[in-house]
Amino acid sequence: MFRRRESVPFSFVAEADRFRSNVTPPPSPRAGVPELLGRSLVGLTVVAGLVGSLLLGLPALDSGQSASHGKQSEASQGR
Repeated sequence: MFRRRESVPFSFVAEADRFRSNVTPPPSPRAGVPELLGRSLVGLTVVAGLVGSLLLGLPALDSGQSASHGKQSEASQGR
C-alpha cells in the first residue's frame, strides 16, 4: 500500500481509526398521541391517493378489445 514519507502533522488524524467517543447521545423523545395521529393520517392519505389513482387509471389502461372481442368490424363483414 502507498505510504506517505512525511509524518502526519496532527496526531488526531493518525489516530482517527482508533478514536471512540465515551459520550452517549441523549435518548430520543417519545412520540405523543397527536404526533402518532398525524403520522397515521399522512400514511392513510398517501395510501388512499395511491388506491384512488389506481382505480381511476384502470379504465384508461384498458385496451378496449374485451368489449369488442365478439364483434367484427364493418370492413371485415363486407367481403
